[in-house]
Amino acid sequence: MDHDEGSSNPSSNRTFQEVLTGYASRRQVMKGGLTLAAGTFFGSSLAMAARGGKPGPNGPVGQDRKNGLINFTPVPVAEGTGPMPTISADYDYQVLIPWGTSLKNGVPDYVGDPDTRPTASEQAQQVGIGHDGMWFFPFRSSNTRGLLALNHEYGGNSHVLGKSAPGDIEDVKTSQHAHGISVVEIRKSGDKWDLVKNSEYNRRVHGNTPVTFSGPVANSPLIYPENNAKGTLNNCASGYTPWGTYLTCEENFNGYFNDATGGWIPTDEQERYGFRSTGFGYGWGNFDERFNLGREGGDESAYHNEENRFGWVVEVDPFDPDATPVKRTALGRFKHEGVAIVEGRGGRIVGYMGDDERFDYIYKFVSESNWKSMRAQGMSPLDHGTLYAAKFNEDGSGEWLELSMNNPAVAPHFSSEAELLTYARIAADKAGATPMDRPEWTTVAPNGDVYCALTNNSQRTEASPGNPLVPNADGHIIRWHDSNQHTGLSFTWDIFIIAKDTHDEGDERTFSDPDGLWIDPDGRIFIQTDGGQKKGLNNQMVVASTYDSGPDMDVRRMFSGVTGDEITGIAITPDRRTMFINTQHPGNGSPTLTNFPVEFDGKTIPRDCTIVITRKDGGIIGS
Repeated sequence: MDHDEGSSNPSSNRTFQEVLTGYASRRQVMKGGLTLAAGTFFGSSLAMAARGGKPGPNGPVGQDRKNGLINFTPVPVAEGTGPMPTISADYDYQVLIPWGTSLKNGVPDYVGDPDTRPTASEQAQQVGIGHDGMWFFPFRSSNTRGLLALNHEYGGNSHVLGKSAPGDIEDVKTSQHAHGISVVEIRKSGDKWDLVKNSEYNRRVHGNTPVTFSGPVANSPLIYPENNAKGTLNNCASGYTPWGTYLTCEENFNGYFNDATGGWIPTDEQERYGFRSTGFGYGWGNFDERFNLGREGGDESAYHNEENRFGWVVEVDPFDPDATPVKRTALGRFKHEGVAIVEGRGGRIVGYMGDDERFDYIYKFVSESNWKSMRAQGMSPLDHGTLYAAKFNEDGSGEWLELSMNNPAVAPHFSSEAELLTYARIAADKAGATPMDRPEWTTVAPNGDVYCALTNNSQRTEASPGNPLVPNADGHIIRWHDSNQHTGLSFTWDIFIIAKDTHDEGDERTFSDPDGLWIDPDGRIFIQTDGGQKKGLNNQMVVASTYDSGPDMDVRRMFSGVTGDEITGIAITPDRRTMFINTQHPGNGSPTLTNFPVEFDGKTIPRDCTIVITRKDGGIIGS
């Protein structure tokens, strides 16, 4: 969800656009316009794909192996508009757990009545709003029963409260309880999935849920006092671990704070993290001292460091509803979009992360040793390791810059590892990382290539020779391959696709503003969008092949959302024959644009919800 007020990065680090320009110019690809898609952008892109080869033992099966990865009929452009979703003729969809669905009997469901909104108490026991990143945790590899852990990123006052601003602390708590995550048990009976109400696993984690901290920043003065720490907010994309836990990522946390008293002067650190006196207009600080940047008491206030308690990756055990969520500080504090976890060389955990703001960075975390060994010793692999930021070079190489007190370019600016990680953005500035165009979701292909969606950057105003991305209105997807099985400090990179290359007149492939990404074990890449689509389309999910290349690669529209929404979140059953995605802020909350998930009536408040996708012939999703 784009709430950025602009860039808060004052560094003079070379931007990715400058690097890309120099890189492209050196290869003299300026012939009738620059096409920056895999295969035409730089010669090693095909070599990158070849490292994994064409799908072999892990490739498509049955009919897919014979006919290729993607065979479904795409949604035509003419049908991808309006107040109701559209799906490929080869697929079906079902609506599941809309905002306001109660998790247990005795709590009412909110069904979109414009005159009655959930109370704070009710919302704390209902599915939240702003459905976003999620993952499916099956019971014993089941394809019909499991826990869905689901983020709730965004819910404006007019949508949640039915008014432009909260009137009291009860309103604020209602809004806070609409954020966070839901963990719900779901089961399939026949052809339909349902929420299991009253399941012992059903749980809400919201803005007032007690949390704890671990890693280098825990017990530091930067988040003191911790005994009253609570809440997770603006939960955007997500990740999951090999040991079966869910990672929810806090993104635009700065927008919930405002100056309720006047006279607040931001520190340099607060400026770098985008804190503003008005925030995003939530007005929480007017009634909740936690979110008042001008709070009384100064350093003696119980909430003195409240803003430092957000912006982390939070680990939640979906199978233990009594476990306290843990903010893993070794992964750094910034506007986390998500985290893609892989097992690297020596069994070390590697996590790839984007900081979703214009001109901010791509990060990597590597655990200090084998994750199984660490857990056997009672240590979390997410508490002990090293954080890096990416630097992209013109020759197609890249470097991971260490963000620690061992880096002489970084260390003089911080008094401790805790301070460095709390202000990881500033550490990346000092290290010399490459500012990017809103890095969002990351995902890893079967051959080890890592992909990152760069949604857009409308603030680029200085064009340069050979540079078609100024401004970068529609975004692109970058990919790279790390040395030493993800744990090395060098990589090679190229561009997978530029969204504008799909906008040709009459071209059914068109998409803009890539956001959500996931690559399946066969090499299909699922791309979800968040922004103004061309040709009047609603936001959508398209599918392509990571083995494809060139500006004419096959990109097919599987699903198109509703007016004013965003398509986001991807989860899959073990057999890959059921996929879960989300529609977020349908109609931007306006019942005059859509009333989804009910048929259009012009009155019912639209509700974020999960969409269950199946192929009519029972095949693998994406085929």
